[in-house]
Amino acid sequence: MSLQQAMEICPAVAILRSASAARYTDVTDVLVDAGIRAVEFTFTAPDVADAIRSYAARKPTEVALGAGTVLTPEQAREAVDAGATYLISPAVCLDVIEEANRLGVPVLPGAATPTEILTAWRAGAAMVKVFPASALGGPAYLKAIRGPLPDIPLVPTGGVDVDNAGAYLRAGAVAVGVGSPLVADACEPGGDLDALAQRARTLVAGVGGTRKASPAGRA
Repeated sequence: MSLQQAMEICPAVAILRSASAARYTDVTDVLVDAGIRAVEFTFTAPDVADAIRSYAARKPTEVALGAGTVLTPEQAREAVDAGATYLISPAVCLDVIEEANRLGVPVLPGAATPTEILTAWRAGAAMVKVFPASALGGPAYLKAIRGPLPDIPLVPTGGVDVDNAGAYLRAGAVAVGVGSPLVADACEPGGDLDALAQRARTLVAGVGGTRKASPAGRA
């Protein structure tokens, strides 16, 4: 499943970040069972490529698996080789955007200002990750950005949680990225997967579950 298709079903990307990716598969299984359809394995874990490869080999067809915190073209190639079908970065890394386009996978660079957002879009971003969303002003900031830049699909991330995710969508986001407020300790040894399941169900309900409108963006 493509990222756009996943967002049509549930407009939220779950972000998995930990010192180790050992539990990423178990955590993803819980998220998918709850209705999440797009998951991001971040490159802050040294074993993330192995985790991507392992999950990609058994991934349900209705799940889009991406790599996050991609900062270099080398990481982009490593992620795609392992099975990632989209890439996310915390910044406007033009070389990563170029490499993603060469590899034929969507890339969502992180951007904070209108200039950065427009630069990322013109460079070939599929969508733009507005980061860190809460520190920039939350849904009100996103709504203000949508005024002069209505045609750029925005995915606010950073401080988005299970309670305010819907507000970002109402402000014009095509989807949201949700990390620690959703995942909490689930990726750590002994982390509470039952609590994760409850938060994930709350998030899915908060973003409206299935949506009929397709997110705008480059394939």
